[in-house]
Amino acid sequence: MKRAPLTIQGARKLRAELEQLKSVARPQVIAAIAEARAHGDLRENAEYHAAREQQGFIEGRISELENTLANAEIIDTSKLNPGSRIVFGAIVELQDIHSEDTMTYQIVGDLEADIKERKISVSSPVARALIGKSEGDTVHIETPGGRKSYEIVEVQYEA
Repeated sequence: MKRAPLTIQGARKLRAELEQLKSVARPQVIAAIAEARAHGDLRENAEYHAAREQQGFIEGRISELENTLANAEIIDTSKLNPGSRIVFGAIVELQDIHSEDTMTYQIVGDLEADIKERKISVSSPVARALIGKSEGDTVHIETPGGRKSYEIVEVQYEA
């Protein structure tokens, strides 16, 4: 089985979520189930059923996070030393050649990709076009809106 790449920051975030689920959310839902049971007949107790559903979600997420962390390949990007070349974990500033708009993305694993946080998956078309390139290079990316050209303004790595 291929191990999914994960940055150290991504692993920390997943571990923090796992800890929060185990130490806060799980005990809260157990207490909610106990309180709902105290109300009597469980067949028509909406609070009980909602709490049990929430418990199922929490236990499923705990299992998913534990499995993800156990099977992930955690990569310390500070030890890669790629220079100005773009590799996994790079934070890349791009400038659109035509509009001169700039954008910054970090190339991360599929498990931690989140466009709202400007983190794109290493397997995405944009990241695949960037991998191996350096500052000053121009890349051409096929997008649903047509072919776009970007200049790589800066490449950096988190310490």
